[in-house]
Amino acid sequence: MRGERPDVVANVRLTGGGRLDPFGDDVVDVHLANGVIADIAPAGALARRGAVVDGAGGWIIPGLWDHHVHTVQWALVAQREDMGRMASAASAAAAMGRAPVLADGRRVGTGFRDALWPDTPTLEMLDGATGDVPTYLINADVHSVWLNSAAFRREGFALDPSGMLREEPAFEISRRLNAADPATSDVLVGEALAAAAGRGVVGVVDIDMAWNAEAWARRLAAGFDTTRIRFGIYPPQLERAIAEGLETGDALDAAGLVRVGPLKVITDGSLGTRTAACSHAYPGDPHNHGILTVPPDELVALLTRATGGGLACAVHAIGDVANSHALDAFAATGATGTIEHAQLVAHADIPRFARLGIGASVQPEHAIDDRDLTDAIWAQQTAVPYPLRALADAGANLLFGSDAPVSPLDPWAAMAAAVHRTRDGRPAWRPEQGLDAGTALAASTELGSLARATLMPGDVADLAVVDRDPLTADEPAMRATRVAATLVAGRLTHVA
Repeated sequence: MRGERPDVVANVRLTGGGRLDPFGDDVVDVHLANGVIADIAPAGALARRGAVVDGAGGWIIPGLWDHHVHTVQWALVAQREDMGRMASAASAAAAMGRAPVLADGRRVGTGFRDALWPDTPTLEMLDGATGDVPTYLINADVHSVWLNSAAFRREGFALDPSGMLREEPAFEISRRLNAADPATSDVLVGEALAAAAGRGVVGVVDIDMAWNAEAWARRLAAGFDTTRIRFGIYPPQLERAIAEGLETGDALDAAGLVRVGPLKVITDGSLGTRTAACSHAYPGDPHNHGILTVPPDELVALLTRATGGGLACAVHAIGDVANSHALDAFAATGATGTIEHAQLVAHADIPRFARLGIGASVQPEHAIDDRDLTDAIWAQQTAVPYPLRALADAGANLLFGSDAPVSPLDPWAAMAAAVHRTRDGRPAWRPEQGLDAGTALAASTELGSLARATLMPGDVADLAVVDRDPLTADEPAMRATRVAATLVAGRLTHVA
């Protein structure tokens, strides 16, 4: 039962890259005590005292992490219209005209990809389909929002004939839409993270654009105990965080379940919105190289201030120019942390991740989602798109995530994308950048691809029991992995 603390996870097999244990494919028992692995022994060799979870011959792995989640926005997707399959602006507008009106009087859609549409979104088109009900469509990459006139008026923004807001104005709209009543949003967050536990997830890095310390203290007080949380802080809240003495790694609760994470800085746009800062122009738009939303000198100042205040840094950089500037800032300041996304990286910059000790926090499913966009929009770029194998070969530490709700929070989908570079039966895309399954499994754990993803006595009992070996599963099988049990510090957070 969920919440129980078993003493033994019985009849399971070990897996993971670089194993040193003597058990091979034999079935073992994993004995637990005080939230850690006390012993691993052949099945039945040691007395099974106390409560037992029978793994039924499945495989036991370290609990999985998602290193990039917008938790509230992801949870609220349950209330929003899915625009991901819309093939045109006209069809998306028509669908929103039929969408239910939420309790706050808005219609909200999410997940559209207008860069793939044959027609152009306009204010007039959306008005014609949606009338006077304030209507919002959030791009899959969250860097743009398509609004009707009623929504522009409600938010106090000047009308734009395109109906589009991009970058910071779009983020402001998302912040307003995500400012739901905690009585509703906290329930949805709890349900979403319970579902994630059902995929073997024991921890997430939450980088909602909000004052997350307050939100997580409230959820803890209400009894939240499903998932380990590391929450981000944004530049507008940096001085408040420093004044309150928040440092990366500090715990909000006695059990250490929720801890302070990094300062998150967004330094450029995105591929889908055609605002990622790149060295070469976007097709058909010779003056558009994307945008740097944080100038290099300002980025250095932010990283310096955060580092002095005891905070690690997570720097959003998608285009190659943004990645270069982010690496420069880490080098200049001695800051620690990650570059988030690293979707287009100059050849000369790939080895700098390892030299600087900066993690590459990447979302492998984005490569599959964006393969057609990348081939069209970044065809003239000379940097390397989605360079997972190149980064791994250079010694960089890879940390996998979903960027949920941009992609579903599913570590098995991320691993399948990273290893097999495909989905839905299509040929593998840039297969030379695929990873071996052992590296992908390690990248899906707390410490990343350079850490050990095998289990040993003394390890914290953050565990998952699954029905297949991730090191041998093909792409469809990896995506279809079933999780029999998930444990956080030896406590069951999911039982099938």
